[in-house]
Amino acid sequence: MAPTKTLLGLALGASLLPGARACELCAIYGADAARPDAARGWTGSVSEQYTHYATLQINSRRISLPDQDYLNQSVSHVVVGYNFSGRFGLSANLPIVYNQFKRFDFQPPFNVREQGSTSGIGDVAFVARWSPLRKVEMEYTAVLNLLAGVKFPTGNADRVRAEVATSRLFDTFFPPGHSTHDSLAFSGVHDHMLAPGSGSYDGIFGVTLNTRRGRVTFNAQAQYYLRTPGAAGFEFGDETMVSGGPGYYLLLRDNCTLNLAFNGYYESQAMARIDGRESTHTGMKVWYVGPLLTFTLGEHLSANAAVDVPLSVSNSGLQVTPNYRVHGGFNWRF
Repeated sequence: MAPTKTLLGLALGASLLPGARACELCAIYGADAARPDAARGWTGSVSEQYTHYATLQINSRRISLPDQDYLNQSVSHVVVGYNFSGRFGLSANLPIVYNQFKRFDFQPPFNVREQGSTSGIGDVAFVARWSPLRKVEMEYTAVLNLLAGVKFPTGNADRVRAEVATSRLFDTFFPPGHSTHDSLAFSGVHDHMLAPGSGSYDGIFGVTLNTRRGRVTFNAQAQYYLRTPGAAGFEFGDETMVSGGPGYYLLLRDNCTLNLAFNGYYESQAMARIDGRESTHTGMKVWYVGPLLTFTLGEHLSANAAVDVPLSVSNSGLQVTPNYRVHGGFNWRF
């Protein structure tokens, strides 16, 4: 937003509204302007998501084993974007993945304990944004964004290839088309879960809705990942993610705000395919809930932090499932 337009908006708010209310709405108006899609120019963000997987389930039933498998996954995202206007922008996303784990690993003819870590650059994605609705006023805000992009196989997919090789080895012991090899998954942490990259070109589609009336907010997001066959015949299952919930501005100052929201999250990943057949130790649906704090400083900086706790987890086969996750990040609009 140009300085003259910002000053005009603040002056207009002060002239039309009672004193205290005008300051509140001016602060919120500045918070709306701090969104990375607010105006023409460059944007940058750094975010982190940490998920602790330590609950072992087989076909949605929780089980407990001695010396149990676990996976601690950390994914950092570095995003650089350019907004051609408040309605259209492009961004590039570079993920950095770190996995710490303990699992069983099949190394013919034995099943051995493996403990260690994997790390590396993940799959780079380029995403375009179009805002068919963008209304930012003193009293209310309504912004609708449509997203579409492509994810490229830039990350290391050696672990994915290893899982395919193990599956094909099991196939040599059984008739063609037999699925018993899936029951021979001895670990809840599978090789494809440890790979920084997928080895595939995938489509990304999404929609976001951000609304506000006075101090009250409601935000919602939906994303869909269309997966394609990738490394050595492994195809990750399509993913659907939906989240959103109400919020309220707890803090309002001339140059900073703090919003607390209560969000619900639904995430679903379909079964993966190996050589065209469904892998029965993949596929998961999770419902999360948790608080989300969003802080803005001036019209350029915004930050957020959240904790998500799973309410319900259903899965196929033997898998470790999430116990909790935390995530947060910073956005800067130049």
